[in-house]
Amino acid sequence: MTETNEQTGAAVEEQPFQYAVQVEDIGPATKRVSVEIPQERIQQKLAEQFKELRSQAAIPGFRPGHAPQKLIEKRFAHDIKEQVRRSLVSESYEQALERNKLQAIGEPDFEEADKMQLPESGPLNYRFQVEIQPEFKLPPLKGLKVKKPKVEVKEENVDQAMQNLREQQGTLVPIEDRSVMDKDYLVADVHVKLDGEVISHAHDAQLVSRPGRVGGIMVEDLDKQLEGLKPGETRSIKAHVPDTHPNERLKNKDVEIEVKLKDLKKLELAEIDQQFLESLGFADEKELREALREQMVERIEYDVQEAQREQIRKYLLQSVQFDLPAKLSARQADRVAGRRGMDLMMRGVPRDAIEANVERLRHGARDEAVRELKLFFILQQIANEQGVDIDEAELNGRIALLAAQRARRPEKMKQDMAKDGSLANLYIQIREQKALDKVLEDAQIEEIELKPEEEAPAAQAAEATAETKDAATTEENTST
Repeated sequence: MTETNEQTGAAVEEQPFQYAVQVEDIGPATKRVSVEIPQERIQQKLAEQFKELRSQAAIPGFRPGHAPQKLIEKRFAHDIKEQVRRSLVSESYEQALERNKLQAIGEPDFEEADKMQLPESGPLNYRFQVEIQPEFKLPPLKGLKVKKPKVEVKEENVDQAMQNLREQQGTLVPIEDRSVMDKDYLVADVHVKLDGEVISHAHDAQLVSRPGRVGGIMVEDLDKQLEGLKPGETRSIKAHVPDTHPNERLKNKDVEIEVKLKDLKKLELAEIDQQFLESLGFADEKELREALREQMVERIEYDVQEAQREQIRKYLLQSVQFDLPAKLSARQADRVAGRRGMDLMMRGVPRDAIEANVERLRHGARDEAVRELKLFFILQQIANEQGVDIDEAELNGRIALLAAQRARRPEKMKQDMAKDGSLANLYIQIREQKALDKVLEDAQIEEIELKPEEEAPAAQAAEATAETKDAATTEENTST
């Protein structure tokens, strides 16, 4: 609002009203803020609102702007007071944060919010607690020593990728003359029991006789425990539930998993013949192998870049010390879980496996959540100081990549991500990656040779070179 200087006629900007504010520490990165809204400010705002309403209100029997003030006040007093209360609290709240340079995270917790009403006389006093962005100083970021693994795609890696492709394009055929063997495919009814009580169950669960999850529980020797089981038979297998499991009753307990086998199949690998090659769009096997090699190189380059970023992350966590708010809000935990889920999605991890990891993060791995939150604050500050931002083209390009992996239309996927909140998570993830890459630009890179036992990236790239058309051949053993 502006006023006019009577002597000069120049516009004079009205100074904002200054509220009395007190701030006190009540824990790590947590403040209690006390605000006083004086009576004269309340009366001023009430008078302004009633005046404005009187000029506009249509009261039967009176022309607009000519209804008696007392009638206006009597008819609209409650609504006007509530409107003024919300306006003054919002105004004073924002001023309290701005004047004291408090960068709030999450929503404020108002004390005795039900009693925050305009008083008949005297000031309106209220208090709120708020978690704020931790304050810290960034360490030196130029000239960091970072090791870059040198990974080579070998012929045996391409051979493994070809084998995986044959499995992914293979056919499941019934087995009638034998019992379960390694890597067989099972349809079974599954019951998870604790001390004889059924905790969860699934009918017609899809299992594979190999290490994997059953009922959300990892069974490392599942293939051995299922060996010899025949259709129609029931077998109880043993498993230990880690303390990261979402079910509180099962954490760190030994359970019994009852498996009733209903159907048994084996996977017949696809033959690399001309029909197979043409169905994938290749003229010959050499062209297919070259395409697999290129995919593996792209995957390895991503993994090597991520390995370098992880070295920067560890340096930042070791070098920057600060305390997070004692009570991590659900909103913050969801953001951490969502960002980790987005990272897994970018790596091509199946949705069921993503959900299992996100649940583990949300329910069990508090230390990991704290690590992610600390990195979030650190990387956001680096991005701000380095002027890192994401434009629409970058965001759309990443969405197009995700959509291609899932055979979806990019615009539809973007709409869905905007609805479920994952679009914001993707933006944050890209910005953090760019902040890390900005640090890497000024780092001292040392290329290192990997030992034979460390050459996992090439093997992992071989596992991820082709997507399956039959979900049963790639997903972990699951039951719902």
